[in-house]
Amino acid sequence: MKKISVSIIRFLVGIVFIISGFVKLVDPMGFSFKLEEYFHYTVLDLEWFIPYAYPIAVFVVTFELILGVMLLLGYLRDFTLISLLGLTIFFGFLTFYTAYFNKVTDCGCFGDALKFTPWGSFTKDMILLLLVLFLWWGREYIKSLFSFRTSTFLVLLKIISCGILVFYTYNHLPIIDFRPYKIGVNIQKAMEMPKDAPKPVYEYHWKFKVNGQEQIITTLGDYPTVDNGTFISVDPQKISEGYVPPIHDFVIEKDGADYTQAMLEEPKLLLVISYDLSKAKNEGFIPIKKLTDKALKEGYKVIGLTPSVEESKKIIQKYELNFDFYATDLTTLKTMIRSNPGIIQLERGTIKQKVSFNDTQKIDL
Repeated sequence: MKKISVSIIRFLVGIVFIISGFVKLVDPMGFSFKLEEYFHYTVLDLEWFIPYAYPIAVFVVTFELILGVMLLLGYLRDFTLISLLGLTIFFGFLTFYTAYFNKVTDCGCFGDALKFTPWGSFTKDMILLLLVLFLWWGREYIKSLFSFRTSTFLVLLKIISCGILVFYTYNHLPIIDFRPYKIGVNIQKAMEMPKDAPKPVYEYHWKFKVNGQEQIITTLGDYPTVDNGTFISVDPQKISEGYVPPIHDFVIEKDGADYTQAMLEEPKLLLVISYDLSKAKNEGFIPIKKLTDKALKEGYKVIGLTPSVEESKKIIQKYELNFDFYATDLTTLKTMIRSNPGIIQLERGTIKQKVSFNDTQKIDL
């Protein structure tokens, strides 16, 4: 019975780590953004790691995926199990910290493919930790499926495959897009709130002074009736998020005016996106200049989107760009496209194409 249990759990844990690693490996830039959140001074206060978030993200997700493969193969058993224990304890600490202190709302454990609440993430990590501990207890039943040489070859092959995938996504875009701004999505429709959508639910903690002592009464919004009580304060706390549209933070502004709706009604719109102009690949604006000049001749409306419009003036002057930049939230732009800079083609709010600056020739005008 123990042998069968070890075999089943070995398979389940291996598959979970492979899937978790893969969905992040197709978009390591996205996971690096999540690590930057953790490194921020308001969370773990490890800001000196922020410049290295991308290589750390690549290492972690590759290691996670490879450990899953090694577990299934039964390769380097003790090293694999100890590494899995270390990884689950590490992620368990992160998810507990962020859940308890309500610092990061999504751990990014499965990238953008599957979202967990903070406590859901912690629960998942604790279950994995128990399963890995069980595997350690029954490790004598974990046997290698192939010879050491064959297993080594398969692991090395997987590492090389991961490297190729990372190289491709770094120079282009993720091969699978799990985000709300994927090709084919209509942004207006994705922002709509259904009439019967669940609304957020709040608990209200009312503080009163009754007979010289403080008393807290909790309701779902109604003002409580308290005999001989003097109201002091109220503390609302959200207990249920309610329905949140897939896209809920998309705004285009300039000089204090909102241009969102006008831009989403454009029949031919080209967006040049840079979530951080100071870190943008400046050489990327050379092919973008050629593309946008051609697009303008073809009757396109062309605009740039960036969090800081002031910084765009230098770029416009340096590369003689024939379009203006508008302001959009940093997180929104990071979600829209990973390339910096990148291009998104819209047709009345529907995303038709999105490419890295390395692939501007793929845009069909």
